[in-house]
Order: sequence, then structure tokens, then C-alpha cells
Amino acid sequence: MRTVDLIHRKREGEELSAEEIQFLVDGYTRGEIPDYQISAFLMAVFFSGMSDREVGALTEQLIGSGSLVDLSSVEGVKVDKHSTGGVGDKTSLIASPIAAAAGVIVPSIAGRGLGHTGGTLDKLESIPGFRTDHTIDEFKAQLSSIGIAFIGQTAEVAPADSKLYALRDATATVDSIPLIASSIMSKKLAEGMDALVLDVKVGSGAFMKKQVDARRLAQMMVAIGRRVDKRVQALITDMSQPLGYAIGNALEVMEVSQTLQNGGPADLTRLSLELAARMIYLGKVTKTLDEARELAQAKLLDGSGYRKFHEVIAAQGGNPQVLDHFELLPNATAVHEISTSRGGYISAIDAELIGQASSMIGAGRNTKEDSIDPAVGVILEVKVGQKIEPGSILCRLYHTTEENLEEAAELVEDAFRISQQAVEERDLILEVVS
Repeated sequence: MRTVDLIHRKREGEELSAEEIQFLVDGYTRGEIPDYQISAFLMAVFFSGMSDREVGALTEQLIGSGSLVDLSSVEGVKVDKHSTGGVGDKTSLIASPIAAAAGVIVPSIAGRGLGHTGGTLDKLESIPGFRTDHTIDEFKAQLSSIGIAFIGQTAEVAPADSKLYALRDATATVDSIPLIASSIMSKKLAEGMDALVLDVKVGSGAFMKKQVDARRLAQMMVAIGRRVDKRVQALITDMSQPLGYAIGNALEVMEVSQTLQNGGPADLTRLSLELAARMIYLGKVTKTLDEARELAQAKLLDGSGYRKFHEVIAAQGGNPQVLDHFELLPNATAVHEISTSRGGYISAIDAELIGQASSMIGAGRNTKEDSIDPAVGVILEVKVGQKIEPGSILCRLYHTTEENLEEAAELVEDAFRISQQAVEERDLILEVVS
């Protein structure tokens, strides 16, 4: 078979066989098919889509390009949690320790942020000394000892996905639903988990701007898991405004600590508890979801989740004292306040603009090779629905350089909408797909 023929057929919307998809993935992984041809194939998928069979076949090939992580030696049900990315989304650092404190084994192979969406590894690495480069043997040992570990994608896990993702990033095909689904699920299925809770974001600050697209992505990933006998549930959640108040890596770790001590924002606490409850339920710790919700709440209130995160930090080389002494985290050197001359009600906070502004002052990266400043970011002072008076501070930009500050401040100002009438609060959890 010829690569050009497969590109042509996919461009015309035809379904490729499992053998043809294997030919493309194997050929590209071995260097026999050049970047420009796979780029053309990715663009054809972007516009023509893929059937469920094709997505399943692509996922299998991505998994098969590396080795499966064998966690059979680790006792207990293994449940991971994954978010499709948002602004201020630090739920993995809250839900996972709570679930682990309840008895779930949480093997998390996490990712880095790109563009305006944050990454779990970047947040963790803002903690001085925290290591995310564990070997698979170290990963297993930590899961056996404390029941939870966070690491980056290793060379053994779905290497073809890493290679394809870099090309997707360079060809503007990252936000293709079939490619997102196969990329996420190949990594998660390769890590040896038994069940998975997905948080599919929708709104201005997410890849998925429309709920119908978020639903399609969630359904596709749940179906992939079901085909290989894994228990998968997906929540479709709102990302029209940032989650919580903190955007930026060290700033978000601070908010995680506050939340795990039951002093965090209401929206972040609520979503983290629901995600933890579903991890607990899929982990078979409780017989019903309601029991799992009660247990998650109990593990938050009695400090078990906080202590588990403390334990994780210590196990991975970090200084757990940062959870109580924020001065030990990277801190910005200056603060720029954004205020308003108008009074009324906050009717909208554009999450994408806030995320872009945070990235612009150094909290994010535009390419995978970019470095980030863990100290910088944005702290909101208001949320949608809140009543404000003229002169109120809307948010603060924490920065270490003046570079791009003025442009970032303009973006932030544009993100806030103020109306004279109170607005209805938008639901945080929009749908459940299982």
C-alpha cells in the first residue's frame, strides 16, 4: 500500500482499515514515512474525522508502539483521572490525593501545559525539588508504598503518540476530536490502570468550545475504554471562567493547599470532590456513588487528603513544608492590579483571555521547548455573579519582569464583563457520560 493513497482516501472521508492505520503508525515511527506525509494525513483527519473503529485502531497502534506498564504487583484497583485542560484547573492535585487517602491506587502519568492551558507536571515542578522523572520501577515502588505517584510520560509509554503530538502541535491539528481521544486514551491504557475518570472541559478556556463537541469527545473516550474492558466515566464541565481564583503554577499549588485544608474556592472544591468520589466509586472502595461522595467529603474534612499530598511531595523529593509556608515556593517580585471604574455584577470572565495573559507574562509556553516562570500568574478577586462597587479590584497580575505586562493587562481587562443585572450562575458540571 502507498501512503499517498491512504491520505487521499482519508481526505475524501473514507474509512481506513486497522491494517492501513498500522501501516501509517509503524511507518512513521520507524522513519519510513516522512513528516510532510503524516502532516497531510493529520490534516485530512482534522477535516474528515474518523469512525469509532478507526479511533480504536489508532489507539491500539499508539499503545503497541511501546510497552505496557505492568502494575499487577501493586495491590488494589488502579484509577487515574485526566482533564482535557483548562485555565486554573488544578483538580488533579486535589482529587487524586483524596481518592488515594480513601484507598484507591492512583497511577498518574501527567502532562505539561501548552498555550493557555496549564499542566499538572508544571504545577508540581514549581515545588522545589519535586521530581517527575521517575523510572517505571520507582513509579511502581511509590504506588506500593503510598498508593499514589505523579510522573511524566516515559519513553516506553506510547512513544508514537509523543512523536505524533509534536507534529500535531506544529500543524494546528491538536484540537481534532479523534486525535485527542486516541492520544489521551493510548497513554492512559498503557499505564496499567483499571479505571479512569475524565474531566472534559468546554468553554472559552478549553480546547472544546461547544458542548456538542465535548460530548462527542467524551463518548469516544468512554467507548475506547469499554472496548478493552476498562471502567471509564466522563464529566463535561464548564470552562467559560477560570476554575478557582489562581492561574499560574506556584500560585495554583498554594490554592491546592488551601483547598485540601477545606479553605478553597467553592467551585474548585465542589468539582474536585465529585472527581474524587467517582475515582473512589470506580476503585470499588464503596458500593454506591453517594457513599463515595460521603467518603471523599470525609477525607477532605479530616485532613487525610492534605496529608496524602504532603506524603507525595516528600516521596518525590520535594519540600512538603511549602503547603504551609508559601514563601518557600517561587514568588513573583511585583504585582499589577486591575480595577474597574464601574459597579454592577460580574456577568462573564473570559477564561481564554485570562489564560493567555498568564501565559504572556511567563506562566505558560507556546511550544513544548519553551521554559516557564513558576512564580508568575493571575489571582482573580471576583467570580461570575459577584456584585462589585466602582473602584473594585478585579484581579492581580503577579510578575517578575515588565516584558509583555502592558499587553497582558489589556487582555485581562477585556476578559471581564460587568452588567447592571444579576446573572444566573452557570452549572459547573454540565453532563455525565458513562
